[in-house]
Amino acid sequence: MIELDGQTLKRLQQAEFEILTEFDRVCRKNGIKYSLTGGTLLGAVRNGGFIPWDDDADVSMLREEYEKFKSVLERDLDHEKFYFQDMAETPGYRWGYGKLRRKETVFLREHQEDMPYEQGVFMDIFPRDGVPDGRIARKLHTLACFCVRKILWSAVGRHACKSGTWRMWYAFLYRLFGDGIYRIYRMLVRASNRNGATELVRALTFPVPRGFPGYRREWYDGYIDIQFEGRTFMAERGYKDWLEQEFGDYMKLPSEEKRKVHPVVEIRL
Repeated sequence: MIELDGQTLKRLQQAEFEILTEFDRVCRKNGIKYSLTGGTLLGAVRNGGFIPWDDDADVSMLREEYEKFKSVLERDLDHEKFYFQDMAETPGYRWGYGKLRRKETVFLREHQEDMPYEQGVFMDIFPRDGVPDGRIARKLHTLACFCVRKILWSAVGRHACKSGTWRMWYAFLYRLFGDGIYRIYRMLVRASNRNGATELVRALTFPVPRGFPGYRREWYDGYIDIQFEGRTFMAERGYKDWLEQEFGDYMKLPSEEKRKVHPVVEIRL
C-alpha cells in the first residue's frame, strides 16, 4: 500500500486538472453541457479548487450530453495525451460511468490490479439517467440499480471483501453473470430513459447518498460558469441544491478521520 504524501497528492491533482481542462475544451468546442460534481464541485464552492485531501476529479452529464461527448472524441480528443474508457469502449471495464485518463501515467487503486485494461490517472464522467416518476417504480428502479452495481463490482469484490463468505458470494456472481451483465446494464439504461424527461435523474451504478432516489432534473435545466483552481468550468444551475442534498451542511469541514484518500498500490506521474 502506498500512502500519498502531500507532494505526490499535489502532482496527482495537477494531472487530474489537466484531464479536466481537456474535457472542458472538448465540451465547449462542441456545445456540450456538463457539471462539476462530487468532491470537485464541493471543492470549487468551498475551497476554490481541489479539496486538499481529495485524490480524484468528477463531472456529470445528462445521458444525451454524455453520448454526444463520446461521439466527438475520435475527432476532437488529444489522443497523444488522453484516452477514454467505459463499458462500451473497453473490454473488461466494470464501471457504469466513463473515465478520461492521462496517458503515460499509472494510478492503480487497491484490489483493481487484475482489471484487464490500462489504469492511468483519471477523471470520472457520470451520465445522469432517468428515474421513474411513480413511487413503486422508483423503488424497483433503485433495487435494479443496486443489483447491477453489485454484479459489476463483483470483479473487485471477489478479491476486496475482508469476509471470505462475501468473497465467495461475489465470485459466484462474477461467474454466474459473466459478460451478460453488460447486456443487462444496457437494458437498464434504455428502460431508465424510455419515458423522456422524468422528474429525477441519477448515475445508475453509483449510490445516491442519504436515502434519496435521485437528483432533480430541473437542477440541470441551465448551467453557470464556476471557478476551479483559477480556471472557469461548468456547473449545473441548481448546484447549491445538489450540494445540500448530497452533503447536508456542505460548507462545514469534515472531521480529520473522514479526510481520507483511496488506498493506492501503484502510482506513476
